[in-house]
Formats: sequence, structure tokens, C-alpha cells
Amino acid sequence: MTVRPRASLRTIRVRLTAALALALLPVLLLGVLQSTIAFRREDVTLKENLAAAAQRSAASARARLESADILLQTLAPSSIGFQCAQRLAQVTERIPGYANLIRFDRSGRVACAPGTVPIDPQRASRPWFRSLAGGDALVVTREADAYAGEPSVLAAIRATDSKGAFDGAFAAVIPLSTLQPTADDPSLPSQAEVALADFQGRLINSTDANAFGALPDDWRSRASTRGATVWYGEGADGLRRVYSAAPAVGDDVFVVLSARSPGLLSWSRLNPLTGILFPLLTFVISLVAVTVVIERVVVRWIAYLQRIAALYAKGRLSVRPVQAEQMPPEIRDLAATLEQMAEGIVGRDASLRDSLAQKDALMREIHHRVKNNLQVISSLLNMQQRALTDPAARAAMSDTRQRITALALIYRALYQGPDLKRVDLRPFLEELTAQLVAGEMLHGPGVRTDISVDALVIDPDRLAPLALFAVEAITNAQKHAFAQRGGVLTVNFHVHGDEAVLEISDDGKCGDDALAASGVGRTLMTAFARQLRGRAEVVRNAAGGVTARLIFPTPSVETADSETATGNQAAA
Repeated sequence: MTVRPRASLRTIRVRLTAALALALLPVLLLGVLQSTIAFRREDVTLKENLAAAAQRSAASARARLESADILLQTLAPSSIGFQCAQRLAQVTERIPGYANLIRFDRSGRVACAPGTVPIDPQRASRPWFRSLAGGDALVVTREADAYAGEPSVLAAIRATDSKGAFDGAFAAVIPLSTLQPTADDPSLPSQAEVALADFQGRLINSTDANAFGALPDDWRSRASTRGATVWYGEGADGLRRVYSAAPAVGDDVFVVLSARSPGLLSWSRLNPLTGILFPLLTFVISLVAVTVVIERVVVRWIAYLQRIAALYAKGRLSVRPVQAEQMPPEIRDLAATLEQMAEGIVGRDASLRDSLAQKDALMREIHHRVKNNLQVISSLLNMQQRALTDPAARAAMSDTRQRITALALIYRALYQGPDLKRVDLRPFLEELTAQLVAGEMLHGPGVRTDISVDALVIDPDRLAPLALFAVEAITNAQKHAFAQRGGVLTVNFHVHGDEAVLEISDDGKCGDDALAASGVGRTLMTAFARQLRGRAEVVRNAAGGVTARLIFPTPSVETADSETATGNQAAA
């Protein structure tokens, strides 16, 4: 098992940070929601204040006109007669806001005026003059620019004679600049601009023309119906603004106010602590604080336990978490559980080792006894062989004894070797060949052996048919090649990738009938090759003798292929 503490800790930190951020996210969302609500409230308040300011400014203008009505009523008796122009001039000088005071007779001609009045032959037919002649007591009109040389309004009252009949009009010329509110009004928003507009939406005058853009189509009807109207638009300076309009002089002159629209960012700059900055700062501080606490209280102890677990994974089960007393209770319980697990593993390993040692001893004893029993059988066969007089029977008994000797040698190699499940093939073949050759040296010429074996560890299931194949091949060589003359017996075992090859060769002289011969030995050799999933060959070699060749899959490769096939079947 591979333990990667750094990757695991990084994952823990990321997940904890994500969980904390998710837990603290409602705080940030509530702060943003609160800021948004406050921003909307500020926007509504601005619109209400702007509408109220427009109505107040319009009311101030109307109050000026009403005061003009009172002034005209007061001055009406002295507006004609000797030195009337001088008296009216004194009034315009003493009372600011009036460009001219004019007395007209019933035909529209100027009867008295302190200044120059332009000639207007059509004055008597003007709508405002006809309204006074028709009985209206007061008329206010925008047809006064020619009387003052600047945008103005004309407020006129009906003049009557002693009998109450219409006797002309007494008018006051009031410049619109005196009716325009100033931007210094404390009730106005900061950076507000003021203007007067006519009924067509054209600016008469303003504090800053760039603060005003085109007015909407229905602004006049809404302002006249509701007393004031508010809308959003873009000024000539390209900035988004909020506007308010209210009628000042009937439906002819309107007061228009303009203020910067409160964008969210600009509003948050004005209110940094109660806006978005404070909730965001609170969120970041809380996240950092909780992350630091968790790092000190949880993550560092988890990292410590991960290091302990990594040591356990390497087999160092004697290590103990000695710093567990400093841990929080929950993590201390985890450390105690980890320590108990290590102690349990140590106890179980000790028990398994004892069991394996007992099993190993029993297996060695079994192999030893099997070897002894086979030796006993071999000895009995040897005694029986000596009692036989038939040469064929003696040869058959000798072949059987040699096969049993090979099996006994396998069991001896198992219980004497370090591994009860594997046998080193090189010393085994050397000893097997030596025993077989030494057993026949007393009955004929000497045989010299030449052995070359690659290193290979093989299990008993494959070793038995391989050893018996070698017994049959060596026995055949002793019978047919070395019986009368001796010779050289060559044993080669080599591994060529996926295949292993065992070759047993002699240098005797034989005919083609020896290669084509069939018997019990040849049948057994073919059967042993099939047990190893290989094939057996008997061919003539370069020395003129016979080579018995066993070709079979290399045990390690065949084992890997079998495990792969088993795994694929399990996955399917």
C-alpha cells in the first residue's frame, strides 16, 4: 500500500476550506443583500427628495407670481396719471426681480411704463389680453421676452374704470432667471443641477446645460397631472442621471432638476463600511481565522497521524503516537484506535508467524518422511531386482527404481531447501544426473557428464515431470549409447524468453531405427512433456548420437499468463 500524506493533506485542506467558505457564504450573501436593499432605499429616497425639491422650487416660482399679483393690485391706482412712469420706475428699483411694470389701456396701447416698451399693434388681440378683457382677474404668459430682452414671464391683472368696465391691463415683466431655484438649496442632492424648461422641453436657462438631455415624450402630461414626475435618463455629458420636473408657470414653464444616478459602486464608495466592503471583509477574516484554527487543531494532528500510518504501512508497527495527549479528544480517540490497530496487527503477525513456522516444520517433516518411504521402496525394489534372473525383468525393475529415486530426490530438495514450494533447478539436475550415472558405473564403462543449467526456481508440480523426463532420457542413453563403450553425457537447460529447453545428449552411434523406436520410455517422455504443456523431440545430434529435447513454457511466464487469464475471467 502506498501512502501519500502530502496529497491527502492537500485534499483535506482544500475540502475544509471549501466547506468553511460554503458555511460562511450566507454571511456574505446577507451582507450583499443588505447592501442592495440599502442601495435601493437610497435610490428611492433620492427620487422622493428630487421630486419634493422640484415641487418646492415650482411652488417658490408660483409664490413669486402670486406676490406679483398682489403688487400689481396695490400699484394699480397709481399706474396712470401724472408722473406714473417715475413712480413705477422707483418700484422696480426698490423691489428686485421685476424687469418692467407696464400699464396698457383698453386698446392694448402703452399708457404708462418706466422703460421702453416695444410696439405691438396686435397686442389687443393676444390671447392673454383677450382673457383679461373677457373677465379673467390674472393672466400669466410666456409672451414677455420682448419686454425684457431675456426669457421672462408676464403677469397681468385686469384694470377697470369707476363703473367696473374693462379699462386695460397692468402687467409686471418677471425674468425667468429670478424664478429659477439655485443649486445651493440644502434640500437638493449633492451635485444637483437646476433648469427651467418650456412646454416643448427646451431649456430656458440652467445651471449646467450638460447635465440635461432630451426629455421623454410624456414628461409634461405626467408633471401636470401628478404635480411632479421623476425619470432616469442620460445627460449631455453621457452620465446616467435622475430627473424631476414640476410645473412652475401653468403649463408653460417647468422646473427641471438633475442629479447623478447613484450607481452601486459609487454608492459603496460613499458607504464603504455599511456596503459591500464590510461584509466581504468580515467573510475573509472569518474564513482566515477558522482556517488557521482548523490548521492548528485538526490538520496538523491529522498530518501527524498520517505519518504514523505511513510508518505502519512500511512495517514499523513498534512506533506509537506519543504526542496523542496534546491532541483534541476526538483526534486522541482516533490515535488510540490507530495504536490499538497496530498492536492487534503485531499480535496477529506473531500468531501467523508461529503458525507458519509450525506449518513449515510439519511440511518439512512430511517431505522427509515421504522421501524416506520412497527410499525404502527403492531399497525393496533393489533387493527384488537382485533376486531376479530374467534380464528384462531386472531392467524394468531398475527403471522403476530410478524413477522412484528421482521422486525421492525432489522431496529431499524440498525439505532441505529454504523454500518449501520452490526448488533450484541447477543443483537438482546436477545431483540427479550424478546419482543416475553413479548407479550404472559398477555395471559398465565410465560415463563422463557435461552439465550446463541456467538458473531457474521451479515448483514441484513442474519439477516432477521434468525430472522423470530426464530419468527416461538418461536411462535410454545408458542402455543404448553407453552400455558397451561409455561416453559423454551432456545435460543442457536454457531459458529462451517464453520457452525453456532441456536437452540430454549422448555421443553414441545409432541408426535411424533408434530415432523411430517406440516403447514405454518414449511414451512416458511424451506424456511428461504434455504435463508441462510442451513437446518432446528425439533427434540426431552433431556427434552422431541422440538428443532428447523437452521444450515447455518458462514457468514464471506461464504463471503470469495464467494469473492474467484468471483476472480477465473474474473481471468479465
